[in-house]
Amino acid sequence: MIKRILGKDLEVSAIGLGCMGLFQSYPPFPKKEEEIRFLRRAVEMGQTFFDTSEAYAVGENEELVGEALAPVRDQVKIATKFGWNIQDGKIIGLDSRPGTIRKAVDESLKRLKTDHIDLYQFHCVNQCWARGAGSGMYECMTEAKAQGKILHIGVTAHKLQVAFDCVESGLYETMQFPFSYLSSEKEKALVQKCKEAGMGFIAMKGLAGGMLTNARACQAFMNGYDNVVPIWGIQRLEELDEWVALGEAEVEMDEDLAAFIQKEQQELSGSFCRSCGYCMPCPVGIEIRNCARMDMLLRRSPWQPYMSEEWRQKMEKINDCLECHRCSSRCPYQLDTPNLLKYMLKDYREFYIRIQVYRQILCCEHSHNHNNDKYYHHHYRSVDDCFYHTHKGLLICLYFYRPA
Repeated sequence: MIKRILGKDLEVSAIGLGCMGLFQSYPPFPKKEEEIRFLRRAVEMGQTFFDTSEAYAVGENEELVGEALAPVRDQVKIATKFGWNIQDGKIIGLDSRPGTIRKAVDESLKRLKTDHIDLYQFHCVNQCWARGAGSGMYECMTEAKAQGKILHIGVTAHKLQVAFDCVESGLYETMQFPFSYLSSEKEKALVQKCKEAGMGFIAMKGLAGGMLTNARACQAFMNGYDNVVPIWGIQRLEELDEWVALGEAEVEMDEDLAAFIQKEQQELSGSFCRSCGYCMPCPVGIEIRNCARMDMLLRRSPWQPYMSEEWRQKMEKINDCLECHRCSSRCPYQLDTPNLLKYMLKDYREFYIRIQVYRQILCCEHSHNHNNDKYYHHHYRSVDDCFYHTHKGLLICLYFYRPA
């Protein structure tokens, strides 16, 4: 696989593997044995860059990566992150005390089954930790580097101005930031700023939390930036085969892909939930990271699983929201989460009614068919296609959505 240099001399595969999804955020999760085989297969196929964190599944993700990569440790580069207050196996919040670094790096080394971490990153920072600023945070990193525990110092951010501050400080070798073809011009300017500063750029959320599904378009976009290494959050072997093939092919942007991306940008403009999970847990048990993006899950992935009674109850739990705004305060994208959830519940209810109507239509017109959902997929391209292109569907739609 093609190699790229992050910063001055950290050589990695041109596409990396973001390991968060192996144990967190995007269920269902494969069995541990399958995940280990998956990671080792990735190495066999030329992947050399693996990104994890102490926060992912509260250390379990690092343990998995460590166990899987131990036999091939000399062939790979491992990046991990720190900066969390973890007590009794639970993340309480961010922790900016120097003692946290000293403890965290030793614990990560143990979980990763290694004597050094190739890239150690401040995780999800709210400010630029600078040398001589009095906090002692950056000094702890240079201390760990002098001891040989870490080889390179990086930072991850979600707030644009904080990211720019870190680049301008000249202290970090890499910047990890959300980047996809939905990114704004200011976010693209951040990538250019990193290039000018000789700083590697690691693109997280390249699939925008799973909302972007055209792998070729995503990779072609990333290939337009020669200082960017995307870390794709893939989980299964068939996905790995596809991404590795794209990485080896050096996919270039063409007119068709550019037109597709432009259409996507128009449809997905504005703020939306990336399902990072930093807002969790909710004090009343709302599954925020999925409920807050339900409109896209219904329209950009198979909708059938979300029409179950289990999911209906999960969405209705939004009614229990305390509007404490704890979720909003934790959101790295500064979303107004309580109001976003209210919108998602309203949209879900409307969608749910429409699905029940469509199923009644099919039961009436195709009662001989025992698998109506299968019939639906064969005859209709979308829910709207079914609804507005059948006479009965239109009549029932007018009945359900007639003016109050």
